[in-house]
Amino acid sequence: MNVRALALLPALLITTAATSSIDIPNELQQCRRLSDHEQRLACFDVLAFRHSPPRFAGRHGATTEAFVTTGPQRLRYQSDGAIFVMYLRDAEGGVLQNITLPGGGEDSYRIDKAGTYSLQISGSETWRIWIDPP
Repeated sequence: MNVRALALLPALLITTAATSSIDIPNELQQCRRLSDHEQRLACFDVLAFRHSPPRFAGRHGATTEAFVTTGPQRLRYQSDGAIFVMYLRDAEGGVLQNITLPGGGEDSYRIDKAGTYSLQISGSETWRIWIDPP
């Protein structure tokens, strides 16, 4: 994806960022109207990324089942509460990283090495976690 294609993506992101109900057909039409093939593909890629279902979701505390990565991955996480604490654990249960998201919102963390991991989450409200390519 080139820089020019990326420059047009903020307009698409702004159209739905402020609303809680997302009109996916309208977003698809916005992408479809782009005449440049690279820009159109980049637009559809953003939609696929943003609207993919989370790998893990819950409310308050939970520990996920183990998951395996074969290379670098990005943990993308959202929280609807004021408190969100997540521990990235290795296959033996050791804490590799303590991740916090105060005040809710969205953030991400890069897992650099292939391995078997699990997550321990403590939150004050609902949360969602995706495992995305880096």
